[in-house]
Amino acid sequence: MTEASFPAGTRETLLFLATAGLVVPAFTKLRISPVLGFLFAGIALGPYGIGALVDSVPALQYLAISHQARIASIAEFGVVFLLFMLGLELSFARLATLRRLIFGLGPIQVVASALGLGVAGMALGVAPSVALVIGGAVALSSTAIVVPVLAERKRLNSPTGRMAFALLLFQDLAVAPLLFAVSVLADHEPGSLGLKLALTLAPAILAVGALVVVGRLILRPLFHLVAVARSTELFTAASLLVIVGTGAITAASGLSMAIGAFIAGLLLAETEYRREIEVTIEPFKGLLLGLFFVSVGTELDLSRLFATPALVLGMAVGLVAIKALVLYGAARLLKMPRRVSAEVSLLLAPGGEFAFVLINQAAAGALLPETISASLLVAVTLTMIATPFMARGAERLARRLPAARNTVPLPPPDDGQARVLIVGYGRVGQLVAEMVTGHNLPYLAIDDDPAVVARARDAGVPITFGDATRPDFLRLCGLAQARALVVTVSTTRVVEQVVAAGRGERADLTIVARARDAAHAAKLYEAGVTDAVPETIEASLQLSEAVLVDIGIPMGFVIASIHEKRDQYRRMLNASEPQGPRRERRAIRRPTAESKA
Repeated sequence: MTEASFPAGTRETLLFLATAGLVVPAFTKLRISPVLGFLFAGIALGPYGIGALVDSVPALQYLAISHQARIASIAEFGVVFLLFMLGLELSFARLATLRRLIFGLGPIQVVASALGLGVAGMALGVAPSVALVIGGAVALSSTAIVVPVLAERKRLNSPTGRMAFALLLFQDLAVAPLLFAVSVLADHEPGSLGLKLALTLAPAILAVGALVVVGRLILRPLFHLVAVARSTELFTAASLLVIVGTGAITAASGLSMAIGAFIAGLLLAETEYRREIEVTIEPFKGLLLGLFFVSVGTELDLSRLFATPALVLGMAVGLVAIKALVLYGAARLLKMPRRVSAEVSLLLAPGGEFAFVLINQAAAGALLPETISASLLVAVTLTMIATPFMARGAERLARRLPAARNTVPLPPPDDGQARVLIVGYGRVGQLVAEMVTGHNLPYLAIDDDPAVVARARDAGVPITFGDATRPDFLRLCGLAQARALVVTVSTTRVVEQVVAAGRGERADLTIVARARDAAHAAKLYEAGVTDAVPETIEASLQLSEAVLVDIGIPMGFVIASIHEKRDQYRRMLNASEPQGPRRERRAIRRPTAESKA
């Protein structure tokens, strides 16, 4: 079988899937970032690794990624999906709290870094105007690497994580002007620079404005219609359509696809479908980001590094040093805490993925000598590979610096507070929510009926649409910090699945579930609920209480007998559990006459 026997792209796809299946478990077990695993895999499988040996050993062609272009176009969607997920976590209201960092520190960092790196480029013989533009290109950092590294270390919601994200967001916005600058320098035809700038930026501004206005009008109704269909496939298709469609609109207007996807995420973050969309898209994001890192690794030409090590390593070290010093100085100028400034400076000092686009475009326009452009690309790749290591070093360095009062604006907490999760918002769920609210406890309701969710959300109820039988969805709803999980739905199978998902995530979680009858309650106790409330038994006890009180039996005696009978049923149901350690059960008691008084 020859390479031609495979359909185009099939071999690269198989190699990537095999790499993902081996790299992620191995590096996770070694407690090393999978990002590095994908990068090293790209280096090993790329044209400068195994691919360079294919001519000598033809059999290696099946293990080599020799056509980067086949995966590069798809790999770019890794960054697009990543920005969409970040938008889902923020929303416009939460993003507004970061405006000082985005539009204050962001421009200072990009411009000052471009100037410093541009001066270094002039020392290598590059024309001043070109050196400044390329300086701006390498002043950008890697969103696709920095954000996953912060997420792995659980620091995305820290002051460091928020400052880093704000700067990365402005850097993504700066790509369009930099691309315009490169195209103007490469275009030697006469014309007004101001007119060219207006023709370039006007479509971008109109596209962003149209996305925001139209998105607010149609996205929520669109997902409501999709949710009503109760089709997982249709919901997935709608999510992918929004991401790719908004990205295509901004790409056509001159901005990056990632900006369009980010705006779509911001718009959807304000809807009740946010968490379900996040669960749906997460697998796509993970695979595409892995493919992106593999494609970055394939770009590393080790022969260039060995041929001119002083030049390549000098570029890499100079790039990191200049960016780190500039960013630290800018952050301190805006009175950011020293500890946070130092950590973010080292974290964002390496180069980013957009440098490849800008440098390659400059080389194609004959603005950069081939030797400098190729060496610079290798230097940028080396700094990107070093990002996870620099993140660890930055965190350790920050710990040695004195703590300071936090002046980094943080968005208000969303899912971090301990809440009661109420699955099902029918009549029973609504009553539970009223009782929880009466005791000043925060809660989040979950329902899979889009009509119920829409009505409740319009009424100001904290509710979200989604499938609570999925553990990953419950995690997004804050299960790790939840005070309790209350399952009020009437479908026995769904109740059992939600209980199993909740208990599988947390052994210490208080879980109270609605049961159909005594047999169902016994089954739920076996599954690990703290308390099961059978409908038939509770209805019988309430009827008994009403009739006994109505015929003149003193209320105190009636309530005592009802409590005794309820405890008797509970002991009977618990007796059906398998032998072994049991969780302590707490009786659910109706208010006594004394407690009412």
